[in-house]
Amino acid sequence: MEKRKLGNAGLEVSAIGLGCMGMSFGYGNIVDRNEMIKLIHYAIEKGINFFDTAEMYGPYVNEELVGEALAPFRDKVVIATKFGFEFDPKTHENKGMNSSPEHIRKVVDGSLKRLKTDVIDLYYQHRVDPNVPIEEVAGAVKELIQEGKVKYFGLSEADADSIRRAHAVQPVTALQSAYSLWIRGVENVILPTLEELGIGFVPYGPLGHGYLTGTIDASTQFNSNDIRSQHPNFSEENRKKNQQLVTLLTAFAEKKEITPAQLALAWVLHQKPSMVPIPGTTKLHRLDENLGAVDVELSAEDLAEIRRILTSVNVVVPY
Repeated sequence: MEKRKLGNAGLEVSAIGLGCMGMSFGYGNIVDRNEMIKLIHYAIEKGINFFDTAEMYGPYVNEELVGEALAPFRDKVVIATKFGFEFDPKTHENKGMNSSPEHIRKVVDGSLKRLKTDVIDLYYQHRVDPNVPIEEVAGAVKELIQEGKVKYFGLSEADADSIRRAHAVQPVTALQSAYSLWIRGVENVILPTLEELGIGFVPYGPLGHGYLTGTIDASTQFNSNDIRSQHPNFSEENRKKNQQLVTLLTAFAEKKEITPAQLALAWVLHQKPSMVPIPGTTKLHRLDENLGAVDVELSAEDLAEIRRILTSVNVVVPY
């Protein structure tokens, strides 16, 4: 597996990571824990060494799953997790954002325990907390780095001003935000900011949470506990409006003799050498399919044609 460096901080990971959220949270599917552990082990065999989780996924159960799966391979893998929310200690109900330094220092120990490790490789703030100055957040993580509990600091869905202010206190290694052929809001301001500051980029949802694979259309029914059932991007009306994009991209993929998912991932990989997408899956054959994207070559003409497709379609993305 090709390796990539996330920015200038020296963190090197596999060109494609594995987003683990859907193994226990988010998509309303019931999956077998042991099967997910086998999938993570298979990913390691195939060269993936970058695994993404968060205390919010569950909460807690996804970190526990990832920690158990990766414990035998701890010295060979990079674990990324996230802080930034507070949960009721009894019901685990999400009580909202909390990135106060006191809270960060408290929850890091829980993540370390669940992940069965003594250090978190990449620790993201899950979302910018409007009630806590970003400088205080960065300062708290800086202390954790000095204490040896964390190696690298990351942000998720942060705006350019927050990135700059945090980076001035503790260098930010990576930003994780939504980015795909479908959602490209980071292109104009965020990506140039990252390049200027030497920060890596970890696109989540590079397959459009399944939409870009061609397996979802206006008639698709989501379970009530599937996050897509409440997301405006996945309303039946907006899926109808965006179907043309999927149709055109699928036709292009067929000409290249690749799958739509491989096209979506290959396109992201061709954008910047410091981009590392983290598609999630619960199926071995989909993992193999995703890994095939690393070997897909897109010529300058291919990329130009894809851009023409993107500009020819009025994509509706409320968020």
